[in-house]
Amino acid sequence: MVLVNEILSQIVQVDRPMAWGTLATLKPYGNFNVDDDVDALKKAIDARGKDEASIVRILSNRTWEQRDLIAKCFEKKYKTNLEDLLRKKLSGYLENTMLTLLKSPAMLDAQELKDSMKGLGTDEDTLIEILATRPNRQIQEIKTVYKEEFQKDLEKDITAETTGRFQKLLLALLKGRRDANSNVINYELIEEDAKALYAVASQKKNPDFDAWIPILTERSQNHLNRVFKLYKIYSSMDIMDTIKKQMKGDDEKGFTVLAQSIQNMPEYFAERLYSSMKSLGTRDQILTRVLATRCEIDLLSIRAEFRKKYGKSLYSAIQADTKGDYQCALLGLCRAEDL
Repeated sequence: MVLVNEILSQIVQVDRPMAWGTLATLKPYGNFNVDDDVDALKKAIDARGKDEASIVRILSNRTWEQRDLIAKCFEKKYKTNLEDLLRKKLSGYLENTMLTLLKSPAMLDAQELKDSMKGLGTDEDTLIEILATRPNRQIQEIKTVYKEEFQKDLEKDITAETTGRFQKLLLALLKGRRDANSNVINYELIEEDAKALYAVASQKKNPDFDAWIPILTERSQNHLNRVFKLYKIYSSMDIMDTIKKQMKGDDEKGFTVLAQSIQNMPEYFAERLYSSMKSLGTRDQILTRVLATRCEIDLLSIRAEFRKKYGKSLYSAIQADTKGDYQCALLGLCRAEDL
């Protein structure tokens, strides 16, 4: 026990500040005048051939709260729903991006989850991306919006569309029970959790990784980073390496995303963005969703990780992979080049 306590005392984790907004690329527009924006949008929509550049300039340079106010005032003044009007006037990737920006964060996530389970085949990547990276409050909002919008229960839909341990992991995340980060360090619980993770991983036949789920979905991010450090001492193997070695399929995918987002969420999203642009044909839904959902949270950190990992800026990668007003919209969310 003395040796363990000595090891624990050496596990120094610099807790990442959760000062959301300070790492945002999109901040409240300083000269915001809702009436001016409403009139400018109406003029742009009514223009012969549509003034798409003006629509992009306004909507991709306002925060969600400002866009929401614009949409409400637009409908009040012109007796027309802005989202419906844009759906009629725009098309393709630009239409999708502008409509994405008019949705609340919870509505956007609920819609993306619904779409990921629509039709033949389930988009497991989107399911785990959203559920593994949203805070408790947002998880609860997503469930409420999903129920109101689609008259369905999100838990039941996930249960119907997934199976096995991956399903159990998603349903655990859906409960939104993760502890908040704390300045109090519980060394005994760190040791207990690290031993519990290692006890499962060290089983030679059919290790029961279900036992990992409560720990990985309910403990705080800072606590788990300390657990992972001690786990590596016990196991001589990193938690990510254990997952890759002992899991496969959706289980590997789910636990990998969860562990990575716990250790370095900006790096996870940087990889997600890179994968959306690296092959023939950009996966525009992913690109748009990640930029739209992270631009008011931590996109500056994601940009930094992207630059460090891939040797080029996210801004220049978007420039190389997109074009036209759609490109301008995405660059507006990304905001700036990283030299």
